[in-house]
This record gives sequence, C-alpha cells and structure tokens, in this order.
Amino acid sequence: MTTQEILVRAKKAAPSLRSASEETKNKYLCAMADSLLADTDTILAANAEDVTASEGKISPVMIDRLRLTEQRIRDMAEGIRQVATLPDPVGKILSSSTRPNGLIIEKTAVPLGVVAIIYESRPNVTSDAAALTLKSGNACVLRGGKEAFRSANAVTEALRKGLKACGTDADLVQLVQDTTRQSAHELMTAVGYVDLLIPRGGAGLIRACVENATVPCIQTGTGICHIYVDASADQEQALRIINNAKTSRPSVCNAEEVLLVHKDIATEFLPKLKEMLVEDRVAEGKEPVELRLCPKAAAIINGTPAGETDFDTEFLEYILAVAVVDNTDAAIAHIAAHSTGHSEAILTKTAEHAEKFTREVDSAAVYVNASTHFTDGGEFGLGCEMGISTQKLHARGPMGLEEMTAYKYVIRGNGQVR
Repeated sequence: MTTQEILVRAKKAAPSLRSASEETKNKYLCAMADSLLADTDTILAANAEDVTASEGKISPVMIDRLRLTEQRIRDMAEGIRQVATLPDPVGKILSSSTRPNGLIIEKTAVPLGVVAIIYESRPNVTSDAAALTLKSGNACVLRGGKEAFRSANAVTEALRKGLKACGTDADLVQLVQDTTRQSAHELMTAVGYVDLLIPRGGAGLIRACVENATVPCIQTGTGICHIYVDASADQEQALRIINNAKTSRPSVCNAEEVLLVHKDIATEFLPKLKEMLVEDRVAEGKEPVELRLCPKAAAIINGTPAGETDFDTEFLEYILAVAVVDNTDAAIAHIAAHSTGHSEAILTKTAEHAEKFTREVDSAAVYVNASTHFTDGGEFGLGCEMGISTQKLHARGPMGLEEMTAYKYVIRGNGQVR
C-alpha cells in the first residue's frame, strides 16, 4: 500500500473516534494490549531479524534501543493499559464564561484528527504512539526507520488485530511501508491529510521535519541535557544522580550529556567522578564513560580534551563532556549557550541557587537534586508519551493525552443575535 493510500484511509477512519465514548476507546486499548501479548513470539522473531541485520552497522547502545524482549513487550502492553486508565481529555471543558448577553462560551478539548509520527530505531514507540493517539480520539500514521521496520510492522499488525477483534476500523493505526526518504517527505507535505506531524529521533530527522514540513510539526527529542554540581551539593548524592543520568540508558534523549562542576569543589569532586565512571566500570567489566574535559577539568583529571563541538553534541553513548564553571550564573550562561531546551538539573543545598536556576534556565524540564532521566511521560504520570517537545507552542515537555488534543469553542445561546 502506498503512503498516499494510507493517508486517505487514516483520514476516512479518524471521524469514527470523535464520538466514541471513553469506555469504547478503553475497550479498544485493552484489546490492543491483549493482542500485543498474544503475538509476542511473532514480534520477537521479527525483532531478531532487525537486530541481526543491524549488528556491525550501529553501535551496541543503539542495538539496545532496537532490541525487544518478552519483558519489554509486557512493558509495552502495560503502557497501553495505563493509558486506558487515564481520564479521557476529549470533551473536557477547559474554560467557560457567560457573556452579558447570556451567551455561554465553552472552550472544549477536541481531537486533532490524523497524527503522523516519524521515528527511528525504538519499536516501543509504535505501541506508545498508537495508544496515545487512539485514547485522544485521533488516527495515527506511523513511519519507523528501516532498521526497525520488521519489528514495527509486527507490533502494528498485532495492534490492528486488536482493533479488528472489537469490530472497529483497523485503519485507525497504520504503518507506512516505505522506509525511504520519499515517504517521510510525503508525510511532511501531506496538507489536508496530516493534522500534526511529530518526529522522534536524532537531530538530523528533527531538523529535516522542521525545515521541510508544510503541515504543523512539533520539534521533539534532541537532548543535550546538563547537570550542574554546585559548591554546596551533597557529593555522594550527586555521584549517584550523575551515574543514573549518564549510564543507565545513554541512548535516550533524557540522558545527561554535559556535566558542569563548581570550581570550588572541582579538585575534590572530579577524581571521585572519574573513579566512578571510568575505573569502577572497568573493574566491573562495563564500558567506561569517556570524559571529554575542558582545560580546567583536564588540569585536575585525565581524559580526552574537549573538542569544539563536544558541548553541542548529543552523544547517545558512554561519553560525557565536563566543564568547570565559576558559579551558578556561569552554569546558567553555559546552558543557555549550549542547551537544546530539553532537561537540565542543579545539585545543591543552597535554596537561593536552586530558585535562581529553576527561574532562569529556559528548558522544558528543570530539576533540583534529581536525575534528568525522569523526563518521561510515564514518570510524569501521563502514561506513555508521544515524545518530549522542546519547543514552546502547543506542547512543551513530555507529550501525553492532553497535548494530543486541540480545542474549539462551543457557544450556547437562547436566540441571541448581534
């Protein structure tokens, strides 16, 4: 089936959800989760082919993003069920006012229509996106990367089986079969068919969508996330937070990429950091973190001298850029110059510094004494997420159900004329 045919089917299917009750949509979601579990063996077999085909072509960290296991499929199904438990945003009255002439004006949440999602090597995005779009009353058109196509196709077919079992239109969830750039361009320019385009992936994909899309587009994902260790920080706590933010899953967009350390504690803290991220990991048989150091940091510990672009790079690997800064103001200025607006954290015991940091750092998520890894729809209580929006219009931060709706005004009168 061509991409254009898929878009036509999606537009035809979408209105069926506008009047669907919350109970009906939840029934669809539960059936999709059941079908996903029932097709576990088929999905794993397809995923094994994707992993085999990608070995030696992409890094081990990216292979981990691609690989599915029985537990990850159970987690995907649970994510769908969690979305079913969330309140339906459609029909929610966002605000209401009564005019002097008696008109009642209600600002009411409504579905967007058809949502297209372009993503890369994470098969779990397939089920997350389908669940969120369906619960918010939208049809979705999914376009995965070629390295994960077999996996995404198997997941999509399982979800469609669930919809068919409920007697509804399976075209509410579709996967584009063409993985060339042509299909991505078709989605970017599908005026009249796509109501919102969401790219989830690396900087190149997002830049291509922002520069070429003629349909509304959300800028998501790229995360040059910073952690600043203030002079008053609890250093042992700081090490635990940094270890989590950098090493637990370095391939995700909320992983830490840059560490800033106050100059007053740098000579004490940086050797502890190197011991934890490099020496201890080697002793444990784990891949060490490569530390790319500014000149001040390099004068304290050994590592790789930071290059011109290292503080502007989303590594998605076991690499951490490290800089020593003079104070909180310098940390905020560094973040302003290099951040992508995703997630930043300050580790401090000084309330005034925490308040200044949260007030002046202009990112979608700003943390005090916590890991940036919490920037996630599930962790924020949104169920799964459509992506992390790093722009400011329509949606910002983790995109859950409410961010998958627009609104319209419903005006109730009693014969008023103007």
